[in-house]
Amino acid sequence: MRKVLFIFGVLNDSDIDWMARAGSRRTIPGQDVLIAEGVPIDSVVLLLQGRMGVSVSGIGEIAQIAAGDFIGEMSLVDSGPPSATVAAKVDSVALFLDKQVLLRKLAADHAFASRFYRALAILLSDRLRATERRMAYGEQDSALGDESTRLKDELDPAVLDQVSMAGERFDRLLKLVEQVAMKGAKS
Repeated sequence: MRKVLFIFGVLNDSDIDWMARAGSRRTIPGQDVLIAEGVPIDSVVLLLQGRMGVSVSGIGEIAQIAAGDFIGEMSLVDSGPPSATVAAKVDSVALFLDKQVLLRKLAADHAFASRFYRALAILLSDRLRATERRMAYGEQDSALGDESTRLKDELDPAVLDQVSMAGERFDRLLKLVEQVAMKGAKS
């Protein structure tokens, strides 16, 4: 749930509302491939429930992704194709944000863009630091998603101030996405 703190500690309630309305909730059965390495994608995905494995050809699994993490955000930032394959480890639920819709929102709403890109920068910085630790010290905990062994003071104090709000925002998003899905099913 550490990723939830990064993302939802920076975004505000109106951002969460927009994501719930603009996104599409989908269930991903265990073992399904969500993103294939080298194959362009048209969505940025927020994992709401479940767990995904990240693998690179020739190397194998390099990480696991849990609820609250973005998938496909690197391709949003640099427009390159995905550098890894992402597959569901268990039945999962995700919010798909169409990349073109998101890019239009980012271009039109500079305050949202600032918060969204800051959240992505913090998330990507954390991933890079975890990779550096694994390479320098041979630590395997972050590669497999074991967040329990991380140091408490690793989080930026500005992010720590938003911890409780981040959890509440993620819960709010889950409820809103469910409401939107139920309304869509009734239509």
